[in-house]
Amino acid sequence: MLVGLAALSLAAWLWLVLFRGWFWLSGPTLPNPPPPLPPLHITAVVPARDEAEHIAAALRSLLAQPFPGELHVIVVDDNSTDGTGNLARAIAADDQRLIVVAGEPLPPGWTGKMWAVAQGLRRPEAQSADYVLLTDADIVHAPGHVAALIAQAAAEDLGLVSEMVQLRCKTFAERATIPAFVFFFQMLYPFRWVSNRTRRTAAAAGGTMLVARKALESVAGVDRIRDALIDDVALAQQIKAAGYGIWLGHAETARSQRRYPTLAEVWSMIARTAYVQLRYSPFLLLGTCLGMLALYAVPVAAALAFPSPAPWLGTAAWLTMASIFQPTLRRYRCSPLWGLALRAIAMFYVAATCGAAWRFYRGKGGQWKNRAYPATRAGD
Repeated sequence: MLVGLAALSLAAWLWLVLFRGWFWLSGPTLPNPPPPLPPLHITAVVPARDEAEHIAAALRSLLAQPFPGELHVIVVDDNSTDGTGNLARAIAADDQRLIVVAGEPLPPGWTGKMWAVAQGLRRPEAQSADYVLLTDADIVHAPGHVAALIAQAAAEDLGLVSEMVQLRCKTFAERATIPAFVFFFQMLYPFRWVSNRTRRTAAAAGGTMLVARKALESVAGVDRIRDALIDDVALAQQIKAAGYGIWLGHAETARSQRRYPTLAEVWSMIARTAYVQLRYSPFLLLGTCLGMLALYAVPVAAALAFPSPAPWLGTAAWLTMASIFQPTLRRYRCSPLWGLALRAIAMFYVAATCGAAWRFYRGKGGQWKNRAYPATRAGD
């Protein structure tokens, strides 16, 4: 039986290597520097709740973006308790392009982030913009980053351009889990498929989403996804379904400041939306667990087993998974030896996903930024 499972696992990995949109190559990226741009009106909307640690650097990086045209930055302070709004207002006092909006109380049926974004989109600066940049309060944009996003959108007449920003990867917990997070996301939503207008696959990375105003209007802003916890993917699905092209790649000039110093904090990050992604289905949860075991656990078990040919099949599958993890590890400047640990890392993700389901069945639903939400959808 183990021989059969090992052969099945190896076949699955070979299929992923050859027929899953070349996700493992960890691309594409935008050209830098970008080509010249015509004058445009760009407005960035930044939802912020308890982001005092990050907000100043994020806002200053946006205000320092060089490109021809008009730039506004709207920060929606979502009832922060740590002085986030005061820090933003201090920067706004010296730069009239920055507008700080005091968030209204959260109405029923909305997630906090989507409600904050919706309030920012109501502002005249967003209503009149050619493009709206939806970006998180922990993202630092290098000079020219916004221009590169706009150039990509304008060159191909896209409705949405999004990037997986460089996530922080310094502590042991981050090195052990963050590259794998990116690897799994690429596997789930192959970036080349996302960018292909003929395919239905749609996704985005919430840290950086540049949306054409016409595309945003065609999907009623974020009103239709008001309850989505995985809002970036949900918005991308709406925009692509409306007939607009989208592009998803990796950022080389934008990075997240958010820290995950311990495995417990990474666990919480995964558990926030893992069961949402599975549509709160116990059957999808069971299928996911079995699939992950077959892909990641069986090769290692077979490699250490007897008799032949199980060890040969298991070793081949194990080395295949370790090899295709290498481009992502290189992107995050991590040791290639982490590739051999991908099985253990995957089991950590499986456990966190099961933990998310357990939390849901205890009546806690999705949790984020000191808020708990009932069962909501991942998207379509």
